[in-house]
Amino acid sequence: MEQSSKSVCDRPVFTELFETHAETVRNLMYYKCGDKEQAEDLMQEAFIKMWHHCKKVIFEKAKGFLCTVANNLFLNQVAHQKVRLEYSKLPHRNRNIESPDFVMEEKEFMDILQNAIADLTEGQREVFLLNRIDKKTYVEIAEMLDISVKAVEKRMHNALKQLRKLVKNI
Repeated sequence: MEQSSKSVCDRPVFTELFETHAETVRNLMYYKCGDKEQAEDLMQEAFIKMWHHCKKVIFEKAKGFLCTVANNLFLNQVAHQKVRLEYSKLPHRNRNIESPDFVMEEKEFMDILQNAIADLTEGQREVFLLNRIDKKTYVEIAEMLDISVKAVEKRMHNALKQLRKLVKNI
């Protein structure tokens, strides 16, 4: 098979390809997307890609290359829009839908709770925080503090009892 002597990398040849195929590629993209500006952008992107890969493009297959690249670019845009649409449907955690009163009450409660935890005895506070914050088991806490599991249970029971009293008063 004899290769063409026309190189897509030569400016006059590239210009010839642009003048010959730009309208066809633009129309093809317009039929796909229904937006003239988007079709124009896709056509231009396809020609830019052809220029960047000109050494790999055979002159006789340039039109097919352009149509395939433009179509792939279009499909990538559609996929990107789908991802953006799906993401916009997700609930966003940083959206604050609580009322200002709720936020203020929550902050006040957290302050009271932190003070109550600070008011626990050292042993109760230590066991409570190791269990509830660090997610340690009673056995792990007993080993860490070198006390019995029964002692851990008693400290936790007393800590929870004191914290419940406080919560009921709020």
